[in-house]
Amino acid sequence: MSFCKDCIKGVTHEGVPEGKMEVIGGIECYIATPTNDYPKDKVVLLVTDVFGVPLVNNKLLSDDFARNGFRKTIMPDLYNGDAVPPDALNPGNSFDLQGWVAAGHEQENIRPILDNVIAGLKADGVNSFAAVGYCYGARHVFNLAFDNVIKVAAGAHPSRLKVPEDLEKYVAISKAPLLINTCTVDQQFPHESQAKADAIFKDFGPGYKREYFDGCTHGFAVRGDLNDPKVKAGKEGAFQATVEWFMKYL
Repeated sequence: MSFCKDCIKGVTHEGVPEGKMEVIGGIECYIATPTNDYPKDKVVLLVTDVFGVPLVNNKLLSDDFARNGFRKTIMPDLYNGDAVPPDALNPGNSFDLQGWVAAGHEQENIRPILDNVIAGLKADGVNSFAAVGYCYGARHVFNLAFDNVIKVAAGAHPSRLKVPEDLEKYVAISKAPLLINTCTVDQQFPHESQAKADAIFKDFGPGYKREYFDGCTHGFAVRGDLNDPKVKAGKEGAFQATVEWFMKYL
């Protein structure tokens, strides 16, 4: 499945990141650490959209998880310093997203990066992983869940999923409880796909929940216009739902 126009649309958020860059498993990562005491054997992996580490929105999201005193949050550089540039969000920009993916950012290029980071964290004593993915990142969270690398999964407005195949595969082989944050306008995960997910996961033993945010568009949970009250409520609601999901299962 290809991307849609909303995969590189949105707003750059205001804020000053509080985390720092470190190398884990040979991969550059943004690290957000809670200021209070937290379990050192548990980590949240934030698996980004195509804008990756350079987009301040993604850093601020990582900080939010840590600031809530939840878990240390690790955001790997999935694109080896070649994320989609933030200025691709500028009006009129004609960035070639499909060409970017084909130039070394397909799923098979991303998974070894995540595996290296996870191996590095395990070497430091981490044994339980939650993962939240935004847009393209949710695709990679599904792949981790297929192999039961993570204990709990969450995704917001997932892109590049095969429906119903990936949903059926998840139910058949994954043990990770799954939360999906969805919205009104989403070519990547439209209402039809949302309904199929509810039907397929209806009796999923590990746990399933789908949140729906009215008036929001694909990308709302990470690049939404916070001046729009519905989008602001959607972004905050998706974040809160994810924190609660992780608190329940991690």
